[in-house]
Amino acid sequence: MSESKLAGQFFDAAIGLLTRVRDEESGNIAAAGAAIADTVEAGGRLFAFGAGHSSLAAQDVVYRAGGLALMNLLTVPGTMGVDVMPATLGSALERVDGLASAVLDTSPATSGDLLVIISLSGRNALPVEMALNARALGLKVIGVTSVAYTEGTRSRHVSGGFLRDHCDIVLDSKIAIGDAELTTDGIEAPFAPASTVVTSAVMQAMMAAAAEELVARGIEPPLLRSGNVDGGHEWNGRVMTEYADRVFYRH
Repeated sequence: MSESKLAGQFFDAAIGLLTRVRDEESGNIAAAGAAIADTVEAGGRLFAFGAGHSSLAAQDVVYRAGGLALMNLLTVPGTMGVDVMPATLGSALERVDGLASAVLDTSPATSGDLLVIISLSGRNALPVEMALNARALGLKVIGVTSVAYTEGTRSRHVSGGFLRDHCDIVLDSKIAIGDAELTTDGIEAPFAPASTVVTSAVMQAMMAAAAEELVARGIEPPLLRSGNVDGGHEWNGRVMTEYADRVFYRH
């Protein structure tokens, strides 16, 4: 079977974006890693949030082999994927004022903790309000978003601001407005989104930077191992027991 021209073009586009992010966001990624290390060292807790497909990159760093055991998923019911019925309800909930504050007020997140908020457009009420309220509660906020949207779209939050406007550190995924890398004759809509590939890579690079920073400070990073290798379950049990007061996906 011959190779697919469009498949190759998608890989090229994704690799190009990854290269740009590596080269242009290296300082911000290092800063984000240092902020995570600061929180771990100070006894704080780590949280990640994303709505819709942005939740995939958030989930990718929670309870993950090779990941920090202390990273917890901050969930907003109905917005964490396409399993809600109808799937369009999730998109509608992202525009509801007050939802983020209600979730934060009933979550374990508190002053001194750190929250990573992932939103490709950063324009909807939910991620903007989440960042605003988290900082008001005393959390450090890292935003992973596409800055292009702030220049080519309008905010849907009452403040008129975007996610990037309410973060301590912003990581730009470089994704173009519309999140589709390919066009071709015979297909009316652009297709082949790369935001999940790039955003997940940004998240893992940030985790790697955090681990590097912790080791430089003489602190053993609380990492999980795969449960599918010998000794993995025992290792993870010890880590989770040691940090039980900072791990919330077990209870």
